[in-house]
Amino acid sequence: MDSTKSSDEGSPQHHGPRDTAASGLASTGFLTGRKVLVTGAASGIGRACADGFAAAGAEVYVVDRAGEAAKEVAEAIGGTAVVADLSEAEAVDALPDDADIVVNNAGLQHVAPLHEFPPERFALIQRVMVEAPFRILRRTLPHMYARGWGRVVNISSVHGLRASAYKSAYVTAKHALEGLSKVVALEGAPHGVTSNCISPGYVRTPLVEEQIAQQALVHGIPAADVVDQVFLDRTAIKRLIEPPEVAEAALWLCTERSAYITGTSIPLDGGWTAH
Repeated sequence: MDSTKSSDEGSPQHHGPRDTAASGLASTGFLTGRKVLVTGAASGIGRACADGFAAAGAEVYVVDRAGEAAKEVAEAIGGTAVVADLSEAEAVDALPDDADIVVNNAGLQHVAPLHEFPPERFALIQRVMVEAPFRILRRTLPHMYARGWGRVVNISSVHGLRASAYKSAYVTAKHALEGLSKVVALEGAPHGVTSNCISPGYVRTPLVEEQIAQQALVHGIPAADVVDQVFLDRTAIKRLIEPPEVAEAALWLCTERSAYITGTSIPLDGGWTAH
């Protein structure tokens, strides 16, 4: 398991913008005085969120099991590194509980036909991507309630809204995260807390780069064809999403202009779910 990987999709090809979250909302410093906890923050979407939230003025808890990488990110943005394996309940329950904003991002992937899927791998994915967010929110919501303000941003996936073959554990976990997010939205509303999902298609992250060989094997195609034939097959916009684009959406969900948005999922899928 590697909870340093960003939750959902990415690839080595590039055909889109590489602007940073700091170039948009973050440059306003609107989160000065807030604390944000980002899981899987050492790379990919999590790193982009850590960068963007820090640039917006927030104090960032950089949570990741990759200790050196987490420390490097924390040092670069003036945040606090928190080294934790999210598959271990005790480690999750020891995370800081004073965050005003939680970005549940950490995830991992395994690609295999269901009848060949290792049960222990299925259980691991649920612990990291469903149980850990539950435990984190169980501990941080009281702080948000006490302050009368809070934001929960769950980095879900288009696979929280649609299914794909060979991803039984990941699809199950992302659907569960979508449900958890809606419950938090209902319970948190009287306390000034919103909860939403961002559901990207394939994002350029280490998690997806590591999928290419597995996808080639299960689909019976050359590795060179995976991006076009698998990753971009169902999107109308034929490029991958960049991590800063996801981070910008996460930042926007923490603005006052989005304060009436809760209990929903925002697809950043290039038209995938339009089918």
